Amino acid sequence: MTAAHERLAASTRRLVDAVLTAQVADTDLAGAADLVDEVTRRLADAPIAPERPARERTHADYLPRSPFVGAISPVAPPFEYELSPEGIVARGVFGAVYQGPPGYVHGGWVALAFDEALGMANIASGHPGLTGRLTVRYRRPTPLHTAVVLDAQTVSVDGRRIATAGTLRAGGAITAEAEGLFVVLGAERALAYFGERPSSPEPTDPLP
Repeated sequence: MTAAHERLAASTRRLVDAVLTAQVADTDLAGAADLVDEVTRRLADAPIAPERPARERTHADYLPRSPFVGAISPVAPPFEYELSPEGIVARGVFGAVYQGPPGYVHGGWVALAFDEALGMANIASGHPGLTGRLTVRYRRPTPLHTAVVLDAQTVSVDGRRIATAGTLRAGGAITAEAEGLFVVLGAERALAYFGERPSSPEPTDPLP
């Protein structure tokens, strides 16, 4: 992951938002499509950088591409994060890309945000695991284009079972709550699901 890659992802996020909100003539849209097609061809035809991994198989490889926290993922909302041993606090704005009902965030994006944030809270607290169950209570619609705060904390750890909870707020009001049950995989189950994976000699930061 490089600064140039992060910049490209940020520019693409703005492009997608502009596509959804543009009120211009068809001729302007057609010209913009030609430009996008040209950029896409240039990227597709560019030689592969020698330092690029052949496969994304580690936690550090995944995080930059995450659909919620990924710095180089064009679909990730531009949020800022604060991590501590107690959990994670995420602040940002959901733009037009994330719309469900007119003017509000799609419930699927709310669920995805919780799934990712609760998982990151577990990593921050030293108890990573895979999502076994995620329950989301939608208290009220989450507005678009409005500053929101998502917080998540590890609540308890019982053997391989990790309980985590979080809330999403807009304007100080809770719009959604979530509870998650995460499970630590044993070595055999992890091998069956994911195959051989390279070990990391150093701890991995929970965010890129």
